[in-house]
Amino acid sequence: MEGQTKRLYRSRTERKIAGVCGGLGEYFGVDPTLIRLLFVLGLIFVGGTLLAYIILMIVIPEETL
Repeated sequence: MEGQTKRLYRSRTERKIAGVCGGLGEYFGVDPTLIRLLFVLGLIFVGGTLLAYIILMIVIPEETL
């Protein structure tokens, strides 16, 4: 995979709402469920992750087939 850069996309296969957590999980090489859990915990304890999720949903392009 020489010369290829890793790109962040919203996942079409690992999606529950918009594919943001699935895309982040694929990009960082972790289980998307862990990313989803972190978003929910952040929403409960910090409160800013909903806004972050909406911004990521708008900014990150959807994966092309």
